[in-house]
Amino acid sequence: MFKRILIANRGEIALRIIRCCREMNIETVIVYSTADKNSLAVMAADRAVCIGPAKASDSYLNENAIIETALLTECEAVHPGYGFLSENAAFARKCEENNLIFIGPSADIISSMGDKQSARQLMIECGVPVVPGSDGLVATAEEAAHIAERIGYPVLIKASAGGGGKGMRKAFSREDIENAFETAKSEAVAAFGNGDMYIEKLVLNPRHIEIQILADKYGNTIYLGERDCSIQRNNQKLLEEAPCARLGKDKRMVMGETAVRAAKAAGYYSAGTVEFVVNEQGDYYFIEMNTRIQVEHPVTEQVTGIDLIKEQIRIAAGMKLGITQEDTFVKGHAIECRINAATPGVIKFLHFPDGYGVRVESHLFEGYEVSPYYDSMIAKIIVTGSSRLEAVRRLRRALEELIVEGIKTNREFMHLLTYHKDFIRGSYNTGFWEKNHTEIEKWLKEGIAVK
Repeated sequence: MFKRILIANRGEIALRIIRCCREMNIETVIVYSTADKNSLAVMAADRAVCIGPAKASDSYLNENAIIETALLTECEAVHPGYGFLSENAAFARKCEENNLIFIGPSADIISSMGDKQSARQLMIECGVPVVPGSDGLVATAEEAAHIAERIGYPVLIKASAGGGGKGMRKAFSREDIENAFETAKSEAVAAFGNGDMYIEKLVLNPRHIEIQILADKYGNTIYLGERDCSIQRNNQKLLEEAPCARLGKDKRMVMGETAVRAAKAAGYYSAGTVEFVVNEQGDYYFIEMNTRIQVEHPVTEQVTGIDLIKEQIRIAAGMKLGITQEDTFVKGHAIECRINAATPGVIKFLHFPDGYGVRVESHLFEGYEVSPYYDSMIAKIIVTGSSRLEAVRRLRRALEELIVEGIKTNREFMHLLTYHKDFIRGSYNTGFWEKNHTEIEKWLKEGIAVK
């Protein structure tokens, strides 16, 4: 097992990794920006090294500074968390070249699965259903228009190197194509330094279902159930739950086995997620594979009892999976609600919910300054119940207890969301926010307030 790991991330995920390492008797070194000098993760790590100013490109995306720090502090491995460099094949390769173990799959695997078009072709070859789309990369808006005419509108224009909803635009007609293509391409270049684009048929209002997998370096691969991540705003997830309220046992097994087949086709190892869209008829299609730990990994941990960060570290250290498919089962129901900051500012008063079945992942504390430089997510409230109804009620109670003073958050909106009939019935899809957010915001204005 590793003696010392460098954590190339910040916020709640950095703190989550530090806590896991401490339980595994592994020392931690964290790199940080000047904006994060007073963060909990910096306080909690065994050693902290400032590598640059607040701007991410000068700190958390500064590959050379991170590698140099890892070598100078005699770390054996680097954990990238999620976001930043977690799916950057070039960074993973630099780690490999400097005899540092990248806690995740190899650079070659990241490259092959991170290129959405290459991943799509691999899935076709191994018999995994994919959404109809372009046969390769699409160079121009004019070419995009021809393909859209062939597969039929609406279409989704996507960055091959994209993720997190960036570099993605919908087009419902010929008139939409040029602007959608150029906007998505520009966003992809800015976010990923790669303007390669492709096109898929847009499956209107599907469920967004992802399968969590674990795979070691010896060919052992298992799936740990699914997560329903369909409540999204502009392709950014707001709430996730496990298991999916509207997925039958047989379909769950088939999709899990398909995810394992996809991972094995890629030669995958580490923790990873195979993502699908499921249409109203129950047909499912592969959309991408995330070669990292996910923001929403706690809901899977809560219903399976498996520490995914710990397993990820064990796999990177060359250990075999100690779990077989027969050992895994889902018990109860878990829901994760993301709490996002609507404004930057200093936390003046903070109270997190507690009690049976409530888990909070956050880097906040009173006096902490929420920075405008990074992602707006400041906390995750995860609840577990013996049934979905119990979990929903527990989530409401937890959100009622949450107090964050000094900044504006989405807490009240998310609390009211849990009372919407579509959410209560579990009958929602990716169109939920677009269809219902105006109604929920009206409730807020009318004074239907959180207790």
